[in-house]
Amino acid sequence: MAEHDAERGYLLDNRQSEAGIRFGALSELFDPVTFRHVDRLGISTGMRCWEVGAGSPSVPLGLAERVGPTGAVVATDIDVSWTEGVTGGVVEVLRHDVAADPPPPGGFDLVHARLVLVHVTDRAEALRRMVQALRPGGRLLLEDADPGLQPLLCPDESGPEQRLANRLRSGFRALMAARGADLTYGRTLPRLLREAGLEDVRADAYFPVTSPACSVLEAATVRQIRGLLVSEGLATDDEIDRHLANVATGCLDLATAPMVSAWGRRP
Repeated sequence: MAEHDAERGYLLDNRQSEAGIRFGALSELFDPVTFRHVDRLGISTGMRCWEVGAGSPSVPLGLAERVGPTGAVVATDIDVSWTEGVTGGVVEVLRHDVAADPPPPGGFDLVHARLVLVHVTDRAEALRRMVQALRPGGRLLLEDADPGLQPLLCPDESGPEQRLANRLRSGFRALMAARGADLTYGRTLPRLLREAGLEDVRADAYFPVTSPACSVLEAATVRQIRGLLVSEGLATDDEIDRHLANVATGCLDLATAPMVSAWGRRP
């Protein structure tokens, strides 16, 4: 998801070229988790789904496969540059701010957002609107990061390369927090879903370690925020170059922050 406010908006702007690389890595890492939950919730032929903060097309297309030609998938984001190409058939792509705009009309059997609300300043309002959009019996599936639960890029901090990686990850977290991200949001999802009136609330968490996609994601992320890391005094150009070279060796056991998935049903 992208915001246009340069001071408070989304740190990882979808309009930058590295965004496509990040989307591909995130899909490889987390699509299997997302669709395991989607299938467990029974999303199937003829259902209507709202994908919030779609970013890339992988989740909308996966949902479209499940709902078939008689279903519908509405994919929304503030920046739709990476998803507008999949408009057509059962997929509709809309420019939309989940915390400010009314939900798309019609009601939904599934509302899903992945790695979105942690970056939204008015998370409570966004959640309220997502619950409002559910049909009776509809399911809300929220998946968000919790960097506070596992803050290290290299959990096995065994040498100088790992220590440098973790220091740059600390700088990344500082930049996120300065933009309004809640670095402990993921752990609150089960409680927030219950407080929103949903039933049968469940949750789990997942974070990969030593996946090639973790290295791709890290390199693209660091290149995307490089200028800010340097301008804010969080790293030097030489440190960033060394870190990117270390990542390129494939010898660092890189991890992501845990992604907490929580789901519940509207009565």
